[in-house]
Amino acid sequence: MRTNILDTEKAMLTTDFSFELPEELIAQSPAKKRGQSRLLVLDKKTGAILHSKVDRLVSFIPQNAVMVFNDSKVRRARLFAKTAFGGSVELLLLRREYGSNGDHLWAALASRMAKLKPGSILYLPDGMEAEVIAARPDERLLCFSREVSEAYLDTHGHLPLPPYIKRMDGPEDSERYQTVYAREYGSAAAPTAGLHFTDSILGSLKEAGIKLCFVTLHVGLGTFLPVRSSTIEGHKMHYEDYNIPPETAEAVNKAKTDGQPVIAVGTTSVRSLESAWSGNSIMAGFGSTDIFIYPGYQFKLVDSLFTNFHTPESTLLMLVSAFAGRDRIMAAYKEAVIMNYSFFSYGDAMLIR
Repeated sequence: MRTNILDTEKAMLTTDFSFELPEELIAQSPAKKRGQSRLLVLDKKTGAILHSKVDRLVSFIPQNAVMVFNDSKVRRARLFAKTAFGGSVELLLLRREYGSNGDHLWAALASRMAKLKPGSILYLPDGMEAEVIAARPDERLLCFSREVSEAYLDTHGHLPLPPYIKRMDGPEDSERYQTVYAREYGSAAAPTAGLHFTDSILGSLKEAGIKLCFVTLHVGLGTFLPVRSSTIEGHKMHYEDYNIPPETAEAVNKAKTDGQPVIAVGTTSVRSLESAWSGNSIMAGFGSTDIFIYPGYQFKLVDSLFTNFHTPESTLLMLVSAFAGRDRIMAAYKEAVIMNYSFFSYGDAMLIR
């Protein structure tokens, strides 16, 4: 499904979604304790802002609400390899692909990607090799010499911390760069809004009568590929796979029928829900989406959004700007900078309602 919606006759510029951010506000590590991050609450109708903490979230959620979380689990998808000439290459495995003869195929990002032509051989730990068999515009298709199992990645891989975190992953990240409710491996980056939730916070939401549901969208290029075009409409989203369980579809459809609010936790939950909308209900099952949400888009399902603070000129910032209005989001981000909020994956959170 492709959805590109422009709200004016004149194309919006990518630079319309830029903002100034002091480098010291880019979180390099998680909060000392999960669930203790700051929370900026934004009224999308008035632009009013409240400052709170994530562990007080239940006080801002209507008791009849349905909250939808992305339960995808992050792979240790970052691998280090050597070329035949001894050069170093860093790989980020994006998704497994399937050939006709049982080859062990993976789509991947790579450092020095321009030099990785078809036929190039990479040498990895434990005698693993990988051949580049296709050069795609934003990725390379690799054929590995044997199965790249989760056990192999657990032993030899690293967590794919984003490039603005200027350090290698450590033991703490094994727990903190994963949601407490993660279930199925498949993501090449964390659905970071969910990193704030603890079992205690989830329990308090349930006790308040809020229904918790899950979708699965495996995070890949569709979520984190930078916008390289000068205008928004020039950007092409990549497909990502998602799944809407029957119980989630039932709960969301009932909520819409009964007039109960649907609250998405994270932009990936938003994209899953909006992609699964059939016109009058949400459809359960597996799908693939390249939905691109930016100002002008008319939301079908989502009434409120719990999210992190996003990088300048990113599709994620464009999505939240579509949800609350660009001017209100930019004003809220300016306020967050003044108030020394932490930004990006390990940073503080925002509730837009």
